[in-house]
Formats: sequence, structure tokens, C-alpha cells
Amino acid sequence: MIKWKSNKTPKKKVPWSEALRSDLPASIIVFLVALPLCIGIAQASGATPTAGLVTGIVGGLIVAVFAGSPLQVSGPAAGLFVLVADAIEQHGAAALGPIVLVAGLIQLVAGLLRFGSWFRAVSPAVIQGMLSGIGVLILAQQFHVMVDDNDAAKSWLEAGYTKGIANLITMPQSFVAGVVPMDGTPHHLAGAIGSGTILILIVWRTFRWGMMRMLPGPVVAVTAAAIATQVMGWDVSHVMAPTDFLDEVKKSIPTFEALEGLNYYGALVCALTIALVASAETMLCAAAVDQMQTHTRTEYNRELTAQGMGNLICGALGALPMT
Repeated sequence: MIKWKSNKTPKKKVPWSEALRSDLPASIIVFLVALPLCIGIAQASGATPTAGLVTGIVGGLIVAVFAGSPLQVSGPAAGLFVLVADAIEQHGAAALGPIVLVAGLIQLVAGLLRFGSWFRAVSPAVIQGMLSGIGVLILAQQFHVMVDDNDAAKSWLEAGYTKGIANLITMPQSFVAGVVPMDGTPHHLAGAIGSGTILILIVWRTFRWGMMRMLPGPVVAVTAAAIATQVMGWDVSHVMAPTDFLDEVKKSIPTFEALEGLNYYGALVCALTIALVASAETMLCAAAVDQMQTHTRTEYNRELTAQGMGNLICGALGALPMT
């Protein structure tokens, strides 16, 4: 039996009622931020909304119990967007589950072998550079989504360009379609909602006062945009949430038929890459959290093991990988 060495600073035990008063509102805020984030990352990756939601649920209910960094929230991450999208494109959506499962197994073994601290040797500049590049690709792809111009890059893709390059090239085209001229087309209506959401995020970060500080900008922006869309009755695209969540989860569970014709070498390389990037991102985030406060310290090997357990379960359910 493995015994984890605790790095937590001893502190006075807080009464359950007092902890609940502070933790319950925080949990609600995390939920309100995480819900659209899980769906958004799934949509951007080419997966179903259910795949993102399942990962968020596993991160909250299972990984949080065993985590070595109690101040972090586990779930689908934008940092894995390119890897997941490439895995789905190269191997198919049905192969995502087995790939994530193997990635989780790699993380679990690495955690049990106490390799967690090794990932701290990766320079933050490497992760920041990687995330910056991924951010550019996400911006290029989601800009088309924001103005309901999803087919803008179709001709460039047919000409042999990669998706990232095609999305970057066609951004000006989508900008014109969504902004000029304002004649009430779905492109313009969607562009107005997206621009309003961005404006709320900027204003909220700059001018919030008093009790307003308790609400994160993303919660306010998403809520206001959703209400405006419904009240105005605008004809814009909506995220198609599953009507039967459990049925959708059952459909996503990997089967042996999904492994037929799979490029095992390519899938293994993909799983290893996801495991390495997810582990490095998680460990560096944990190190950053440790620098922001003095109440508790991350148990890196335990955190890596918990992440591996979470990705094992996500893979078995056909969901997205987590960090």
C-alpha cells in the first residue's frame, strides 16, 4: 500500500458549517464557469458536448478526492485542444476513448513511480509558448464560429491546406461577413452577440466594484448573451445539448469494433503526447498555485496519479482528456 507524504502546512481545523458557507458559493461559481468551458472545448476539438461534460464531472467527483493539489480544478483544457482535434481527425472520434485511456495509464504509472516532480524541470517558457500557439489556432477557428461562418475555410481545406492555416487565411473573410454591412443576416446577429460578450468581459474586469467582484466575468458575459439571444429571438446557431445525457454517454463508450483498422503506432504516439503535455501543464499550474499562497503545498506524485486515474475513467467513457 502506497503512503503519500503530505506537504500540507498544519492548520486549525475549520468547523463544517463555516467551511460550507465559504465553499458552497465557490463551488457554484466554479460550476457556472466550468459548464460552458467544458462544452466550448469539446466543440472546438470536434467532439460532442457530452464528451466535455463527462470530463468535467470526472474531474470534480473523482480526481478532486484523490488530488495532491486541492486548490486546482480538473477538467478539459484548451491546452490539449490541438492534440485532441488531431487525434479525432487522424483516427476518428471512436478512437479518442482508447487514446485517452492509454494516456491516463501512462500518467498513473508515472505517478506511482514518483515521476511527478520531473515535470517541474520543464521550463515554463516551453508551456507558455505552446499555449500561445494553441491560442492563435483556437482564435482562428472560433472566430468563424462566433460569426456563424463555419464553412469559410472549406475551399482552402479542399485545396490541401491544413485546418489551422485555412482558418487563419479566411479570418478577414469572416470578419467582413459578420460586420459589414449590418443587414441583419445570421452572420451579423451572431457577430453582435460575440462582440457583446467580449465587451462585457473587458468592462467587467475593469469596472467591477464591491459585491460585483464575487461574480467572474465569464459567468456574467455568458448569462447576458444567452438572455439577449432568447429575448430578441435572433436566428443564430445554438449548442445542441443532449436530450438524454446517460444515453449519449453509453453511445460514447469505446467498443472493440472501434479498434478495427486503428493505426496502433500512431494512436500510441498520440496517447504519449497527450500524457506528457497534460502532465507538464498540470504540474506547472500546481507550482504556480503554490507560489500564490502558503496554506498548502502540492503533492506532485499524488496529483499525477490522480490525473492518471481521471484520464483512465474518461478514456473508458469516451470523453476528453483532462488537466
